[in-house]
Amino acid sequence: MYSGGRSAGPCRGVCVKGLGAWHKRPYTVNLLFMPDRPPRLDWVFQRYDPPLYFVTFNTHNRQKLLANSHVQNALVNFAHEGEARGIGLGRYVIMPDHVHLFVRGNFDFALRQWVRMLKRVLSSAIPAEPPHWQQGFFDHLIRHGESYAEKWEYVRQNPVRAELSANADEWPWQGEIVRLEARSV
Repeated sequence: MYSGGRSAGPCRGVCVKGLGAWHKRPYTVNLLFMPDRPPRLDWVFQRYDPPLYFVTFNTHNRQKLLANSHVQNALVNFAHEGEARGIGLGRYVIMPDHVHLFVRGNFDFALRQWVRMLKRVLSSAIPAEPPHWQQGFFDHLIRHGESYAEKWEYVRQNPVRAELSANADEWPWQGEIVRLEARSV
């Protein structure tokens, strides 16, 4: 964040002062500590606060471990416990080897930690021996309602595309815990 030679105001996080690259003007960068958020994206997250994420994670070696009532019940219970902490799990689809979901947290929500805890909880519902999960996950910031609707329709049709169900509405391993809306300020 270039400050035009002036102070960027009171520093509430980590302040970095130095000289700009070729223009050699002094600048101050005010970095707030926000887990899992690169500093250059702070302005994006400020516009979509609290952010709505689309998240996908896969099983280890794409093993078919997930599409069952034990895993779905564990996910639903985890979501209900998260509501007390300001975390809303919206729509989700559990496929045999991966999960798609939409989640929104409060200001101090750490997506990486939340996914790690969710995987741990789901692992307790999987009778197979570990490892259960591929490392990491995919996430995408939903920026407006149209994007959310498009993502959801694509995800909802996954069981049909995979020939697991003739109709998306018939797939039993999907649902909506909390109604989430994409919004920007």
